[in-house]
Amino acid sequence: MRIAFMGTPDFSVGALKALLSAGHEVVSVYSQPPRRAGRGKKERPTPVHAFADSMNIPVHTPLHFKDESEWQKFKQLNLDVAVVVAYGLILPQEILDTPKFGCLNIHASLLPRWRGAAPIQRAIMAGDDKSGIGIMQMEAGLDTGPVILEKIIDIDASDTAGTLHDKLSILGAKAIVEALDILPDAKPTPQNEDGVTYAKKIHKTEARINWPLPASILKNHIHGLSPFPGAWTEINGERIKILNVDIIDKPGPAGQMISAPLVIACGENALSINIAQRAGKGPMDVKSLLNGFDIEIGSQFS
Repeated sequence: MRIAFMGTPDFSVGALKALLSAGHEVVSVYSQPPRRAGRGKKERPTPVHAFADSMNIPVHTPLHFKDESEWQKFKQLNLDVAVVVAYGLILPQEILDTPKFGCLNIHASLLPRWRGAAPIQRAIMAGDDKSGIGIMQMEAGLDTGPVILEKIIDIDASDTAGTLHDKLSILGAKAIVEALDILPDAKPTPQNEDGVTYAKKIHKTEARINWPLPASILKNHIHGLSPFPGAWTEINGERIKILNVDIIDKPGPAGQMISAPLVIACGENALSINIAQRAGKGPMDVKSLLNGFDIEIGSQFS
């Protein structure tokens, strides 16, 4: 098929690679404009943009689609379909209606659960035991379109937002190729409005760990925010991000280190810290964290 691919982060790159490997003709890639990053504040293309450049695919980076000139450029591509995954711009109806088979979205949840910006994080934070990919026919509403194809996977007890992100990226790449194979004869299934939830964007104010909560809730909270932005706590005046934990059946005053190497009591049970990150350093296992950074039993986290 003749395709325009619209995506921005690492999550989207696998789908673009899969479309090319399947022999589809990707005539144009749309991605967010380059952003200034790094110490030199140089403009850096998005991961999708960079990969498209490496494959000599034309890349377009509009700030929005409010101008009719953008609609005309899109129409001139003479598309069978547009594939959209984590693009980050709102597409007006004029764009959605242009390709022969419309615009398909690769959404990282089991719709209608977790419509919106942060479905991977919210699924883990809510303690869901399953997630998946929905290939959805896009319409004007927020992730409200009918679903062409769905793939389901389990969320493992050890999963973080990072590990689930990687699994769903691979699954989404496979699912979009399968969906395009059946697209001409597909009969999309309307979403059931029962059970709709919204995955609002993660806000930095959510990241602080509230130790009086039960360990089960805090584990979901920590894993859902790992690796970014990272749930954090303070000890001895220093902020530490906690990135991976296990639940321990052991009581104690909430927020207090109750045993080595780094077990912290919660409102119910406790958390054994596996991976953490000090300010200005990378993630490290607990043994490395405590090398030269003494935290004694009885220390209070806040």
